Amino acid sequence: MAHPLLLDPATIRADHIVVDADAVGRMNPQCGGMRQLDHVVHLDHDTGLIAGIKHVRHDEFWVPLHIPGRPLMPGVLMIEAAAQLSSIYFLTKSDPGRFLGFARCTDVAFRGQVVPGDTLVLVAREISWSPRRFVCDTQAMVDGRLVYEGRITGMPI
Repeated sequence: MAHPLLLDPATIRADHIVVDADAVGRMNPQCGGMRQLDHVVHLDHDTGLIAGIKHVRHDEFWVPLHIPGRPLMPGVLMIEAAAQLSSIYFLTKSDPGRFLGFARCTDVAFRGQVVPGDTLVLVAREISWSPRRFVCDTQAMVDGRLVYEGRITGMPI
């Protein structure tokens, strides 16, 4: 059974950019086809919530390879997108120059398909945070429908 949504999708404004693409690139070292987060649209340390956008393009590296003729965004890339968003949250609370590693993902469930042309709305909520480790519950939605959820753990390395 799916968990309740971490953030009401009706309150997320995809055009309200809080952390732009250039800042995402400076904070997260992933580039090219491995960057899975376009920008951040919501950041609230009081509630522990962050939301970001990934525009799923028709020219993504996986489109001709992951189910030819019926491209589906690989689940591992949804997890990666959630980890990149969680990293941005961590870095906004600490030294933005730190390098973060992905330590664990648990309780992952895929609940829908993501295809080229979709806008993937990602949400993360802080579960625990310290200078040495962070844990976030994460979700992703397309058109307000939950398509992914999982818990992400990361740490500076």
